[in-house]
Amino acid sequence: MTAATDWNLWSTQARLVVTDERLLGAARAVADDILTRIDTACSRFRSDSELNRIAPYLPQGVDVSEILALLIRRALDAAAATDGDVDPTLGYALSAVGYDRDISLVIDSDTIVRAIASPRPGWRSVRLVGRRLRVPAHLALDLGATAKAVAADLAASAIAEQLGCGVLMSIGGDIATAGPAPEKGWRLLVQDRPGDPATRVVLAEGFGMATSSTQKRRWVRGGEEIHHILDPRTGMPAEPFWRSVTVAAPDCFTANTFSTAAIVRGAAAVSFLRNAGLSARLVARSGEVTVIGGWPAEPAQTLEKAAA
Repeated sequence: MTAATDWNLWSTQARLVVTDERLLGAARAVADDILTRIDTACSRFRSDSELNRIAPYLPQGVDVSEILALLIRRALDAAAATDGDVDPTLGYALSAVGYDRDISLVIDSDTIVRAIASPRPGWRSVRLVGRRLRVPAHLALDLGATAKAVAADLAASAIAEQLGCGVLMSIGGDIATAGPAPEKGWRLLVQDRPGDPATRVVLAEGFGMATSSTQKRRWVRGGEEIHHILDPRTGMPAEPFWRSVTVAAPDCFTANTFSTAAIVRGAAAVSFLRNAGLSARLVARSGEVTVIGGWPAEPAQTLEKAAA
């Protein structure tokens, strides 16, 4: 019989489900160990994180831990796969628009500082050879776009391998699965916010799913409503063409990478995801739903109808 536990994590909600209720406590311990190591390695909001401690030495180059090297390598993979739509060097740009602390502590402000976009994509200036990392002084790393998904993948895989059960690990909508699924599969509700169009799907075992949203992690800056997904080409929040984009993929990291890039690409996201051969569900500002790549069809509906 499946069992689940939920807790607050990184200003969002984590959920762990296992197919053997007797193993839930042990599974949580495995997950906590991995999540703690990742937070200690790369949190932008912890002064004692490895990423913050080594920041002064990055222009000259410094050796980093294996876990931080992995997280940076995955972030650079995401940038390469999306032609820079998901760029891990937006730390200063995020601070400039007000996201300079844990999202629960971000406050509205009357001023806004617009980041200056460089003609050279920042991610191409990062050098990681083995565990030797160098980052130019004008750039600051922010791994939030990918680290959460990598964490979900690592936790799910470790639990399945160590305990031999099926597992679903969700961190703020980034979902990874590993091991055997329940008899009826991993049955999921896909809905970004209450009132948004909703649907239910079955995720195959071993697959991942991620939802990127322009509706969450929002604040006001200089009279402008701001969200946390930046367009690397401008240093400003991406135009909210989509309310949310959900992608299913062979792992959570891939799903997260392409759902984030789809938000940045706006109207071009449909062809982008279709060319990538991925299943996806895109919800426009009006609430109109577009599905591609084998995502189950659902009745056409507007946001108003969905909320009725």
